[in-house]
Amino acid sequence: MAKRIFLFILVNILVMVTISIVVSLLGVGGYAGAAGLNYGSLFVFCLVWGMGGAFISLLLSRIMAKWMLGVQVIDTATTNPEERWLLDTVHRLARQAKLPLPEVGWYENEEVNAFATGPSKSRALVAVSSGLMNKMTRDQVEGVLGHELTHVANGDMVTMTLIQGIVNAFVMFIARILAFFVSQGVREEWRAMTNLLVTIVLQIALSILGMMVVAWFSRQREFRADAGGASLAGRGKMIGALEALKSTAELVDTEQASLATLKIASKPGSFVSLFATHPPLDVRIEALKRGATA
Repeated sequence: MAKRIFLFILVNILVMVTISIVVSLLGVGGYAGAAGLNYGSLFVFCLVWGMGGAFISLLLSRIMAKWMLGVQVIDTATTNPEERWLLDTVHRLARQAKLPLPEVGWYENEEVNAFATGPSKSRALVAVSSGLMNKMTRDQVEGVLGHELTHVANGDMVTMTLIQGIVNAFVMFIARILAFFVSQGVREEWRAMTNLLVTIVLQIALSILGMMVVAWFSRQREFRADAGGASLAGRGKMIGALEALKSTAELVDTEQASLATLKIASKPGSFVSLFATHPPLDVRIEALKRGATA
């Protein structure tokens, strides 16, 4: 746990330093002055921070997944039967999907899960937990792998990064504009503090709304990944994988919120479901069954 926290803090510091340097070089940090807001500078400032943070996270996603979860990449020369089967299955499905062969790995955890990550189709990582390998049949695991490789084929990592970056930029842009006008209504000596506090409050509130937008897009990509997994591995295997996940939903590690969108399982809810990155498993199973009879 200490290692994960340290790496998370370190990466965020590096992201902030990098973006601060870029903003400084572009000369867009001073977007507010006596004449009011410079909307062009403000927009570039927010775009650099919003998109920059999202894309740096994407570029580091494969490395961070290995470090934070302890993913062991499987050597192509492995003689371990389980590792050999996993590697060969991922490579076979990748060839079916006409993808460059991704890195394949596993991590020691009782959670029943898998994920795909990486900055591009040619630099992807597909990893599974030891819990998934131990608690699912090979047919079910194949369904899961087909699902994850479809994420890679669809470019979901880049798409979600773009959406998150745009949401981040608009949240920052709108919050600063509203905060500026609110601060103009108070005494001059209180304006800077008012501007800062209102900006923080608005960014939190708008970020919550933004999370709903990002989560909605994420749920739509899951239906597409399920359909793709059914096409690659077989509909029965994909449905079997989702059915197996229903019985093991409690064995999903939620400690790493930053990796939640990479994972295949989620729990249904009411209002909370608006923030869920994955649809309820029953809904996903029904969608696949409808597709079989459509």
